[in-house]
Amino acid sequence: MIVGVLVIVGLLVTRLQQSDTAAPSLPDEITLPEDATARAVTMGDDWYAVVTTDDRILIFDRASGEQRQTVTIEARD
Repeated sequence: MIVGVLVIVGLLVTRLQQSDTAAPSLPDEITLPEDATARAVTMGDDWYAVVTTDDRILIFDRASGEQRQTVTIEARD
C-alpha cells in the first residue's frame, strides 16, 4: 500500500510539472496614451487589454500592438 501511494505521488508530481501550454506572452513594451496609467492586464487569444486608473479598458491587437478599442467604465448609480 505504501508503494502504491508513493507511485501515485510520483505520477502527480511528474504530470503537474509537465505543461502542454506555454505561458502567454506580452510584448516587451506597451505604448499607452499619455494620460493613461495601467492598473491591470488581461489577455485573450489574439488581444490583450489594459485596465487604466481612470476607468478605461484599452484593448490591443496582440500581433501588431495597435489599439483596437477603448471601453469606458461608467460609474454605477
